[in-house]
Amino acid sequence: MTVDCTPLARLRREGPLVHCISNLVTVQDCANLLLAAGGRPIMAQEPQEMAEISGQCAATVLNTGTPDDRKYLACTLAGQTANRLGHPVVLDPVGVGASAYRLERVSKLLEEVSPTVVRGNLGEVQALLRLASQESGVDCASDGGLAQRQDCALRLARTLGCTVFLSGAVDVVTDGQRLALLSGGSARMRQVTGAGCMLSVLLGGFAAVTDSPYAAALCAGAFWKGCAAYAEKQGPGMGRFHAALFDGASLLEPEQLPELCRVEEMCN
Repeated sequence: MTVDCTPLARLRREGPLVHCISNLVTVQDCANLLLAAGGRPIMAQEPQEMAEISGQCAATVLNTGTPDDRKYLACTLAGQTANRLGHPVVLDPVGVGASAYRLERVSKLLEEVSPTVVRGNLGEVQALLRLASQESGVDCASDGGLAQRQDCALRLARTLGCTVFLSGAVDVVTDGQRLALLSGGSARMRQVTGAGCMLSVLLGGFAAVTDSPYAAALCAGAFWKGCAAYAEKQGPGMGRFHAALFDGASLLEPEQLPELCRVEEMCN
């Protein structure tokens, strides 16, 4: 299938303000990537200003990595404000299966905030489904079989009533009814800390300018695969690859994405 890439042009034209509660490891990369793509990030996470900040933004991204109680409170307050205003909310439950604390607090967060899109790897999605997770730290020890990944993504989308973006060598995107597979990019993305966090911020940017969360997720995923494919061509060395991701985000045009990412919509 051909992905509608017009949201990329809208992102650059409109420059939406996106509230990003990030984590300590990836905050600067997330901010710079969204800027390179055309959005405007604000990285606030003091609970006392969450309602005011999220109220000014077109979308809210909740990344629960490097957690503590104040961060979960901030995520709850920001998410509730966005829900009340009808703004899209992207949840990235980083390492949710790594500890009982994380799983309990993210579960509580989901009782109080309705996400528009959930982005995670297989281990994180399994943990949210309360399955036997193979997660270790914040990474998934196994990418799993494709049938297993599709099943988990569908189950979570139907359970939460939202779009799920399950990251991997082949990304799975589903709204519980439709399901698509995104392939391409670069295997070197596994060596970039925070590649998933950066994708979640892109999801927030694209959701801010797109009525359909499913369409926004497809476009954001194709764009991120395209950035990785672009970076792969710039030569060896992880430092060069990392920097080239931002170059790709600022230089790639919508018409280039179909050449850099293959999207296959599956029948359910």
